[in-house]
Amino acid sequence: METELPSGAGIVAEDYPDIWDAYSRLGAACAEAGPLDERERRLVKLALALAVGSEGATHSHARRALGEGILPDELRQVAMLAIPSIGFPRSVAGLTWIDDILDEDDDDLDESDEELG
Repeated sequence: METELPSGAGIVAEDYPDIWDAYSRLGAACAEAGPLDERERRLVKLALALAVGSEGATHSHARRALGEGILPDELRQVAMLAIPSIGFPRSVAGLTWIDDILDEDDDDLDESDEELG
């Protein structure tokens, strides 16, 4: 399944395909380096995105998590679990980034309902 890359990543992928391919292989190798399953890896990646304060990565991992069947409350719990480690302000910021994606998802559902009804 081909997904559209965020603008910065898309530029690198298009302008430097060898670097993008190597980066993609590294990501795949890291994913297979241990016993965590896909769901666990996604939640860890979301937590790491929150920890480094990356809004774009948080959006990306939250969007992908929803697509993989992870529930909204599970995504929000990741932000709550981060409070003791990364601090209240950064965790709350991360929660708002997660909610950005959840709000998008709700908007998509509302549009689908309108089309059906």
